[in-house]
Amino acid sequence: LCKGMIIMDFNEVIKSRRSIRKYSAEKSVTAEQIEELIKSAIYAPSWKNSQTARYYCAVEQDAIEKVRNCLPEFNQKNCENSALIVTTFVHNRSGFKPDGEAQNECGNGWGYYDLGLANENLLLKAAEMGLGTLVMGIRDGEMLKSTLNIPNEETVVAVIAVGYPNIEPEMPKRKDPNDIINWIK
Repeated sequence: LCKGMIIMDFNEVIKSRRSIRKYSAEKSVTAEQIEELIKSAIYAPSWKNSQTARYYCAVEQDAIEKVRNCLPEFNQKNCENSALIVTTFVHNRSGFKPDGEAQNECGNGWGYYDLGLANENLLLKAAEMGLGTLVMGIRDGEMLKSTLNIPNEETVVAVIAVGYPNIEPEMPKRKDPNDIINWIK
């Protein structure tokens, strides 16, 4: 083990992850830290290894403000003092045949699914690194595409705030496995 490195048990990482809505102004997330998060996202599974997830990352204040301006006021407040990652996927690839026909009724749902898997890796890596995150689905996708020159073949899904937590929220109540399991007989 590296000197000074804290290793968390995987269950601890899962249980420690929270949606953070208040970040410290004392410390900023670096481009190197964001790159480390993206490296973890890359290892997520995807439909036929299509790897359609894309990330537009803002760590400099001017870039952060460009992204924040595409969020409603309450989310602008929720992500103060954080870096921002706009998450997209290349549509009509994951879940589609080479001729462009959807392979099942889910169509581009597979793109959302695959991006969700990659984003979860990113969120868990952030928790392991002591960073807080907030996934914001309420955003202006068209404004983000225009402002950040996101290609038309990509679907904007969420903006993820990443920063040093300035709060420690309690874990919300979780369902019991027996509440959600349906055993097939």
